[in-house]
Amino acid sequence: MLAEVISIGDELTSGQRLDTNSQWLAERLGELGVTTLYHTTVGDDLAANVRVFREAVERADLIVATGGLGPTADDLTREAVAQTAGVELELDPASLDHIHKLFERRKRTMPPANRVQALFPRGSRVVPNPHGTAPGIDLSIPRPGRSDARIFCLPGVPAEMREMWTASVAPAIEVAFGPERQVIRHYRIKCFGVGESDLEQMLPDLIRRGRDPIVGITVSKATITLRITAVAESEAACRDKMAPTIATIHECLGELVFGEEDDELQHVVCRQLAAARATVASREAGTRGLLAWLLGEASTASFRPFVGGIVTTETMASGAADVGEWAEQARRQFTADYGLAVGPLDADDVDIAVASATGVERIRFARAGHPDIVVPRTAKQALNALRLVLRRRHDHTDRSR
Repeated sequence: MLAEVISIGDELTSGQRLDTNSQWLAERLGELGVTTLYHTTVGDDLAANVRVFREAVERADLIVATGGLGPTADDLTREAVAQTAGVELELDPASLDHIHKLFERRKRTMPPANRVQALFPRGSRVVPNPHGTAPGIDLSIPRPGRSDARIFCLPGVPAEMREMWTASVAPAIEVAFGPERQVIRHYRIKCFGVGESDLEQMLPDLIRRGRDPIVGITVSKATITLRITAVAESEAACRDKMAPTIATIHECLGELVFGEEDDELQHVVCRQLAAARATVASREAGTRGLLAWLLGEASTASFRPFVGGIVTTETMASGAADVGEWAEQARRQFTADYGLAVGPLDADDVDIAVASATGVERIRFARAGHPDIVVPRTAKQALNALRLVLRRRHDHTDRSR
């Protein structure tokens, strides 16, 4: 079963407001086992709205729309849906009474324009809106030779829309489409250390479209996320379907994989430090204190591995040797088990060092990429360097036992 989410309003198509409703609804549909294949945004134009709904009815079994149910002249959803279905709008007395009572409770007189909010396409069902004047619409539209398309129209106000979804729309979908729905589950694997195209080449045909389960790849500020999606009859079956793919990814990528789901590098590093009951201090130039902020943000109340940091604007005269001294200075100044240092970003290469009681490890990497990601990428390079040091020492400790 396929779904389409439609967002309506000039404020969305003009870019004046961000559409968060579509994201929220697509996530909720996925939880119900419904695949959302289309997201459509349309302005406040009646002819355009009718075209959008007609196209949605042809290509989706379930349509959920938000916006355009207000009382003003640019609120056109109810009329567009009626034209799509080829029916007239009819007054629902119970909805009109509800709107009247809302105004009475607010000690206001209902403007005549609000009467339009009690108009519904003939044959539709009312989706109650307990705290707003815009009830929703639930309408089935026949399709020759196929099952009906089901349209739900909800107000654009997020709080009202979410309440109505939970109380009315989600239960209706479960009842109406229960036999057709399957379980959809996602699993995210987080990677760092190579570029997107290089990482894809390391995977044996896993990103191919049409594969089951599907593997998608996205990049955000040098962190690569592999998103595995499985569809099956149960959650357990989804997990079983994903397991071989997850194992293949770990086998192919090795230590490039640093975490899963919501993990970021700082979370993984702080967990490693906490497990070893070890602490870290930092010194950084050019990263605007981001390294210290990330380590501090990821430290937990039960054990705070990050004990302090120095943010400096100093330059270095002798390159990589000095960044090692910075790491050792930070370790000694804060009496930490590890010192982590990042050199300035004013050269073609950036130097990073990890200091411990056993010595200093250094890495150098090219200062490359879009200017907007140079700072976060550099901070992540430092975190990743510490992660790999901690991982190797943990592996060595395990082998020594």
